Amino acid sequence: MNVKTKVTTVAWMATSIVMTVGWPASNAAERQASSVTASTEVWKITNIRTAYADGTYTATGQYGNAPSFITVTVTLHAGVITSADVKTHATNPTSLDYQRRFAAAVPAVVVGKPIEQVKVDRLAGSSGTPEGFNAALEQIKKQAAKSG
Repeated sequence: MNVKTKVTTVAWMATSIVMTVGWPASNAAERQASSVTASTEVWKITNIRTAYADGTYTATGQYGNAPSFITVTVTLHAGVITSADVKTHATNPTSLDYQRRFAAAVPAVVVGKPIEQVKVDRLAGSSGTPEGFNAALEQIKKQAAKSG
């Protein structure tokens, strides 16, 4: 299933919830409250899809006291990360090992997810590198954000 199909499926499922969520409610007020909640979820999904321009974006994220940094490149389609690449820059062998393991593991964690939902924590034994990744991702969100 490609990303476009996944996004369409999620939007369809959320729309289906809007259409059916009020049915079991016993009174009009309960049906309206259920419908508003489901409508809000559809709006959030649609907003994520349209908040970011499709394209490939690159940013460098800094972290730690040394400081250390990594360069992150992601491709977005409909607000969803379709590819991710991390370029390592460490010169210290231990740091370079952590960065390389993180770089190898990150695509499996972020590809296929809406950029708004991605925040990486400790991954592949690396506790510092995710800070750099998240910092770069925040820059990418700003680069990709559609105005207006």
